[in-house]
Amino acid sequence: MNVANPVDLLFGGMEKLGPGGNAHTVQVLRFLPATEFRVVVDAGCGTGRQTIALARELGTVVHAVDFHAPFLAELERRAREAKVGHLVRAHCMDMKDIPDVFRNIDLLWSEGAAYNIGFSNALATWAPALDANGFAVVSELSWLKEQAPAQVKEFFRSGYPDMQSVQHNIELAESAGYRLLGIYTLPRQAWVEGYYDVLAPRAMSLLDHADPSVRAFAAETIREIEVFERSEDSYGYVFYVLQRA
Repeated sequence: MNVANPVDLLFGGMEKLGPGGNAHTVQVLRFLPATEFRVVVDAGCGTGRQTIALARELGTVVHAVDFHAPFLAELERRAREAKVGHLVRAHCMDMKDIPDVFRNIDLLWSEGAAYNIGFSNALATWAPALDANGFAVVSELSWLKEQAPAQVKEFFRSGYPDMQSVQHNIELAESAGYRLLGIYTLPRQAWVEGYYDVLAPRAMSLLDHADPSVRAFAAETIREIEVFERSEDSYGYVFYVLQRA
């Protein structure tokens, strides 16, 4: 019997697996000095919306790392359609193993994925793989205000209890051996366009699915969107633009 994969059912075929868009990726890229990036790694690339944007902008090979093979297959298909297939190399692996595979990384990019192994742990794990003056651009879900609505705090108490403030994350980055070049917070609309506005009807359609794990995943996704709508901008995705110190 085929077991339904909730992730594939909900996210399959979506261009974006998280908030943000190409304009935001390119805008953050501008924080970095104009230089040649010989080794570029996109950690936790998903279906690679930002991978393709980076390949286009930089004109160099981007090594795309993700442990979910269907996402990588989708990335390779899209890269070919975008005429940058020759600039994308897919690696099906855990991003914690990046230092075992790559050395002297000039630019390590990770949008909304570091939390999978912990933001602080990810920065510390990846640091040895970076070139002496290499850069890391990592976006992380962060508290933007000291106060948040009770429903929001309750959701993240179980959903992401390790979420920290921007200042705390900066301190974590500095403790891991980086210096901060800048931060960029995704605007609210970046959560909606092409992401939540696509995800919400998909999740609603799966609430009656035969598989209880699919139903549960869909219900949790709807709850996440409802929490965002009531968030009062108390949290968001923040890009931390870093250089190895």
